[in-house]
Amino acid sequence: MSLDLVLFGATGFTGKLVAEYLRGKPVRWALAGRDRGKLEALQRELGVDVPILVGDVRDPASLEAIVKQTRVVCTTVGPYAMYGAPVVAACAAHGVDYCDLTGETHWIRRMIDAHHEQAKQTGARIVHCCGFDSIPSDLGVWAVQDHALRTHGKPCSSIVYALGKSRGGISGGTIASMMNLMDEAKKDRAVRKVLLDPYALNPAGERGPDGPDQRSVELDRDLNAWTAPFVMAAINTRIVRRTNALSDYRYGRDFHYREVMSFPRGPRGFATAFGVTAALGGFFVAAALGPTRKLLENTVLPAPGEGPDAHTRERGSFEVRLVGQGDGFRVEGRFAGKGDPGYGATSVMLAESALCLALDGRSTGGGILTPAYAMGGQLATRLRAAGFAIEAR
Repeated sequence: MSLDLVLFGATGFTGKLVAEYLRGKPVRWALAGRDRGKLEALQRELGVDVPILVGDVRDPASLEAIVKQTRVVCTTVGPYAMYGAPVVAACAAHGVDYCDLTGETHWIRRMIDAHHEQAKQTGARIVHCCGFDSIPSDLGVWAVQDHALRTHGKPCSSIVYALGKSRGGISGGTIASMMNLMDEAKKDRAVRKVLLDPYALNPAGERGPDGPDQRSVELDRDLNAWTAPFVMAAINTRIVRRTNALSDYRYGRDFHYREVMSFPRGPRGFATAFGVTAALGGFFVAAALGPTRKLLENTVLPAPGEGPDAHTRERGSFEVRLVGQGDGFRVEGRFAGKGDPGYGATSVMLAESALCLALDGRSTGGGILTPAYAMGGQLATRLRAAGFAIEAR
């Protein structure tokens, strides 16, 4: 094994951002993908002297040849439900750590069923959701609960995550993943069942008290704010609940967790929350219908390989508030970052996750894990050094 880290899918939109971030880092890494010409062009563009590895998800032997040369595979090749499984299979078989950006709950469930036991045996730490979904959720809750346990000797029994101010764009890759997810759900009842299950990613039979994600406008007393549904709650909440289960219920077996978008209390806040809820519902209706979906794809939404420009990414930002309630105490948490949350900040989160897996030692065995369970405080330290605020008081 000669490499610490392989970036697979390096020539894609997000892959290039991760490659730019890794440039100059003290790590032995390589660019990987299926097109040598594009990889060589990126190598010249970045001005880096790193190896180029060629592999294709349709050629398992080529993936095995890549995996055998490294400690960690960091992949940006999505939609993962279409292209991700062979990479996970190769890493799980050879005991190689792995991280990605998927937000596809049904596919993660498939990976758990297919590879969790093997990854436990080989020691491969397979860590999904290492971007805006779901690191602010998973590490934000981890920070709140860590503070509660150290300060009060017991965890918060409930936490609400509220996305406040955020600014950024969206890439064609994210849209492609969302559309593929909708297509699979339309065709397969089993996929719909997984998507609607609040404990879809927990070990078999391990449940808790939470119900469906919020679907309407509500006045939240804990936040003292109007709230609207948060589209990423469908994956983030499942990751947080899996962290709790994997960590032997460190947060408690009756732990409640939910995610929303928050707006100021008052008529203007209500109107904004209502508008966001209506727009979200309208988008999913339009995307589900053939004629309007085609119109969205041809005129409104970015195509795969496209995304926000550098100016949009640099001007972007996000701030998450987490409010935890315990037995006689309350903990306030905050996770915030500069840069477009979906791509500027996400590329940093993914790159630091890969570096953490490669360089920072390990506190867990293998399996299909979560960011907080696999990396916890090590990753929080890295992200704070990279400019993110991760706080609890």
